[in-house]
Amino acid sequence: MTQEEKDLTKRLSIGRTISAVAWSFLGVRANAEHAEDMKRLNPFYVILVGIVACLLLVVGLMVLVKFIVLQ
Repeated sequence: MTQEEKDLTKRLSIGRTISAVAWSFLGVRANAEHAEDMKRLNPFYVILVGIVACLLLVVGLMVLVKFIVLQ
């Protein structure tokens, strides 16, 4: 496997991780897709993306509340 193929696989893995975390935040996930993701995804990336997504959600809600209260 060449370096370009490894880089592409890594980018696809991170993109797939973001997608999997986003779908799980919504609670919409097919069992077959979940099982496939558990085989392929790096748990470290899943945890990292989950924490970042959670922080973005909290900050977004805080900004929304401040915007509504100040209006």
